[in-house]
Amino acid sequence: MQRSTRRLSEVARHVIAPSGIVSTGWPAVEARIKDFGDEFDEWQRGASQLILAKRANGDYAATVGGITLSIPRQVAKTYMISRIIFALCTLFPNLTVLWTAHRTRTASKTFASLRGFAGRKSVEPYIRAIRAVNGEQEIQFTNGSIIMFGAREGGFGRGFDEVDVEVFDEAQILTEKALEDMVAATNQSRFPAGALLFFMGTPPRPVDPSEAFKLRRREALAGETEDAVYIECSADDDAEPDDREQWAIANPSYPHRTPLRSMLRLRKNLPSDESWKREALGIWDSDLSGSRAITASQWEATGIEVAPEGLQSFGVAFSQDGSRVSLAGARKHDDGVHVELVDALVGDVDQGLGALADWLAERWRKSDQIALSGRSGALVLAHLLRERKVPSYRIHLLTTPQYFQACQFLLDGVREGTVTHLEHEGQQVLDESVAVADKKTRGGAWGWSVTVPDGDETPIEAVSVALWAARTSKRASRVDSKMKVVVM
Repeated sequence: MQRSTRRLSEVARHVIAPSGIVSTGWPAVEARIKDFGDEFDEWQRGASQLILAKRANGDYAATVGGITLSIPRQVAKTYMISRIIFALCTLFPNLTVLWTAHRTRTASKTFASLRGFAGRKSVEPYIRAIRAVNGEQEIQFTNGSIIMFGAREGGFGRGFDEVDVEVFDEAQILTEKALEDMVAATNQSRFPAGALLFFMGTPPRPVDPSEAFKLRRREALAGETEDAVYIECSADDDAEPDDREQWAIANPSYPHRTPLRSMLRLRKNLPSDESWKREALGIWDSDLSGSRAITASQWEATGIEVAPEGLQSFGVAFSQDGSRVSLAGARKHDDGVHVELVDALVGDVDQGLGALADWLAERWRKSDQIALSGRSGALVLAHLLRERKVPSYRIHLLTTPQYFQACQFLLDGVREGTVTHLEHEGQQVLDESVAVADKKTRGGAWGWSVTVPDGDETPIEAVSVALWAARTSKRASRVDSKMKVVVM
């Protein structure tokens, strides 16, 4: 597949969409961009459709929460957003746009670039005037629309009213106070579909005043907003700085739009590995305490009061250091798979393995697979099970790719509504694990990782492993005795 034809979901690490989408304003905007002489790659088309998505009442779906783009340098995000805004300005008379950056140099550079675009033969007929005097930088359109450019460090953006679109470039350097001062200008927007706020940036440095940008990412990844767009492109968390395959993962425009020499030039000017990872590879520092991949609403929607009957499998997950282990069960039935946490043990796991093996050995005849994950602990438990006459064909040690597949099975199943879980208090440990478990990339795939210091990933991992056992079973669903929460 050519890189230019890859979809947004294939190039972005995170794509969070607002709820209630029924249409998009993209077709008219795309047609005007083509009139300008430009075309987007497929992932940019997908992003644009989402940015301009509308609800049934005709409002932009992201008019309240805005559009946040955490995308590395050299990916052409300014190109994409500028073309969208130029098209909107020509399609809708009297549109007022503020394009701000933190630094004066960045704002002036963007203005110079778009001034050149405005002079293109296909665009010039829409332009009335371009002003660049006394510190004012403006592109005025023949229909009364206007784009004004300026730097937040110089106070630009305050004191305006009836603003329809605001672009916060370098959004990783943006305090909540500065945002409050500027967003108020959009409250009187007369744009029929509602005002649009764009937040574009790269992962912030530890010293950056980045409260606003971080908050938008946290809320999006935690599933706490239904009225915002969040798109993130980044390399794997454990990427080597000079791994060019990781460059391609982070940058959907490399190398077909952004040539190798451009990346090498940027690397030369960002010699620090940490700066390179943030600005060129889009990798965030681990500052998202409490983020989660399965949103609270998704988890709540799949909770049920009574477990369905079906073919039962078990999953056991050990932590990497061997200090924690969780046991879960899964039931395959005609409509999907039901999962439950049976127990979780923290502390002297070795002392509890015998009891765990006894418990499973008593139940293997009425179950299908017993799937184990977690290095040495899984090997020891498998040995103990065989000692207790559990057949080897009922015991499965997950490979690393199978573990990654298990994690994906759970995430997809909850989002699609094909996986259920009990919603009563006996599953609180599982609920707490899900609430702080996010995706951590490992070599191009991902597994579960907790985002708080005292969190435990093994409950959600055990449920994922049990689900994998149920999903990969060749046996048909059948009625079996009900699973019960049992303390090891």
